[in-house]
Amino acid sequence: MVGNMPVIDTAKCNLCGLCVSICKCGILVMEDDKVKVVGSVDCERCTKWCNACELVCPTGAITCPFEIVLEDSRD
Repeated sequence: MVGNMPVIDTAKCNLCGLCVSICKCGILVMEDDKVKVVGSVDCERCTKWCNACELVCPTGAITCPFEIVLEDSRD
Protein backbone atom coordinates (compact mmCIF):
# COMPACT_ATOMS: atom_id res chain seq x y z
CA MET A 1 0.00 0.00 0.00
CA VAL A 2 1.21 3.48 -0.82
CA GLY A 3 1.18 6.51 1.43
CA ASN A 4 -1.79 7.21 3.66
CA MET A 5 -4.35 5.08 1.86
CA PRO A 6 -6.51 2.40 3.50
CA VAL A 7 -4.91 -1.02 3.86
CA ILE A 8 -6.93 -4.13 2.98
CA ASP A 9 -6.16 -7.42 4.75
CA THR A 10 -7.22 -9.86 2.02
CA ALA A 11 -7.15 -12.78 4.47
CA LYS A 12 -9.92 -11.13 6.52
CA CYS A 13 -11.94 -9.74 3.58
CA ASN A 14 -15.15 -11.66 2.83
CA LEU A 15 -15.78 -9.75 -0.44
CA CYS A 16 -19.11 -8.32 0.77
CA GLY A 17 -18.49 -5.10 -1.20
CA LEU A 18 -19.73 -2.72 1.50
CA CYS A 19 -16.50 -0.74 1.43
CA VAL A 20 -16.65 -0.38 -2.34
CA SER A 21 -20.25 0.82 -2.22
CA ILE A 22 -19.60 3.41 0.52
CA CYS A 23 -16.34 4.82 -0.87
CA LYS A 24 -17.09 8.36 -2.05
CA CYS A 25 -13.69 8.71 -3.71
CA GLY A 26 -14.02 5.61 -5.82
CA ILE A 27 -10.57 4.37 -4.86
CA LEU A 28 -11.85 0.98 -3.68
CA VAL A 29 -12.74 -1.51 -6.40
CA MET A 30 -13.59 -5.19 -6.54
CA GLU A 31 -11.27 -6.80 -9.06
CA ASP A 32 -10.08 -10.39 -9.57
CA ASP A 33 -11.99 -11.55 -6.46
CA LYS A 34 -10.21 -8.98 -4.27
CA VAL A 35 -10.91 -5.51 -3.00
CA LYS A 36 -8.13 -3.25 -4.20
CA VAL A 37 -7.12 0.33 -3.56
CA VAL A 38 -6.65 2.21 -6.82
CA GLY A 39 -6.30 5.87 -7.61
CA SER A 40 -4.39 8.82 -6.37
CA VAL A 41 -2.38 8.81 -3.15
CA ASP A 42 -3.34 12.49 -2.95
CA CYS A 43 -7.00 11.76 -2.19
CA GLU A 44 -7.90 14.47 0.34
CA ARG A 45 -10.79 12.47 1.77
CA CYS A 46 -8.73 9.33 2.41
CA THR A 47 -5.62 10.98 3.75
CA LYS A 48 -7.25 13.48 6.07
CA TRP A 49 -10.62 12.46 7.45
CA CYS A 50 -12.66 9.70 5.84
CA ASN A 51 -12.64 6.26 7.40
CA ALA A 52 -16.07 5.10 6.23
CA CYS A 53 -14.66 1.97 4.60
CA GLU A 54 -12.96 0.96 7.84
CA LEU A 55 -16.12 1.58 9.86
CA VAL A 56 -18.43 -0.37 7.54
CA CYS A 57 -16.21 -3.46 7.17
CA PRO A 58 -17.87 -6.31 9.09
CA THR A 59 -14.67 -8.38 9.34
CA GLY A 60 -12.21 -5.62 10.26
CA ALA A 61 -10.24 -6.15 7.05
CA ILE A 62 -9.65 -2.44 6.42
CA THR A 63 -7.32 -0.24 8.38
CA CYS A 64 -6.95 3.48 7.81
CA PRO A 65 -3.51 4.84 8.72
CA PHE A 66 -4.87 7.67 10.85
CA GLU A 67 -7.18 8.24 13.76
CA ILE A 68 -9.97 10.79 13.79
CA VAL A 69 -9.88 12.84 16.97
CA LEU A 70 -12.60 15.31 17.85
CA GLU A 71 -11.39 18.24 19.91
CA ASP A 72 -13.54 20.42 22.12
CA SER A 73 -13.47 23.89 20.58
CA ARG A 74 -15.02 25.52 23.63
CA ASP A 75 -12.55 27.59 25.64
